[in-house]
Amino acid sequence: MQRPPSSASTEPADRPDSAAAPSTPRETETTPPESSAVPTPPEPEPRVLIVKASAYNSRRGQTDATPSIGAWGDRLVPGMKAIAVSKDLFELGLRRGQRVRIAGLPGEFVVLDRMPSRWQQKIDIYMGLDVRAALRWGVRQVEISWIPEEETAIGTGSAPEGASDAPPDPDIASQAD
Repeated sequence: MQRPPSSASTEPADRPDSAAAPSTPRETETTPPESSAVPTPPEPEPRVLIVKASAYNSRRGQTDATPSIGAWGDRLVPGMKAIAVSKDLFELGLRRGQRVRIAGLPGEFVVLDRMPSRWQQKIDIYMGLDVRAALRWGVRQVEISWIPEEETAIGTGSAPEGASDAPPDPDIASQAD
């Protein structure tokens, strides 16, 4: 009596025969170690603060004798997204090079300048040479947020990446209106 063909013969020839494979690894094979779940550190919580925000330009009457140079020596170029911060905000972690989000404005701004010590809870948004945009902005209450950086990564003495040669952005004031 002839046996009917087995189901194994209908399978493609290039598929390995699972019945012939041993159920335990060969001596030359190794099994991967079981994964030990190493907890990843939680993402740092952003700091959020409501501050007054004004705008400034690279004009001698608004700054000092070198209006295109920030307090730490960074060159301010029209179109870059930079801010100056009051001393109390500096002490809260808004240090040179810190990236900051300003509610209502797109993208991130970089702390590249300081304000005179008489100001508190205030930022100044750099608007290049566009005095009209700065006047349209006026003074507003805004919410800012940032993720504090490690103390060791701040204050290296060199300009933050892209600080001096950032490509110009569209008029900030028109984006906020």
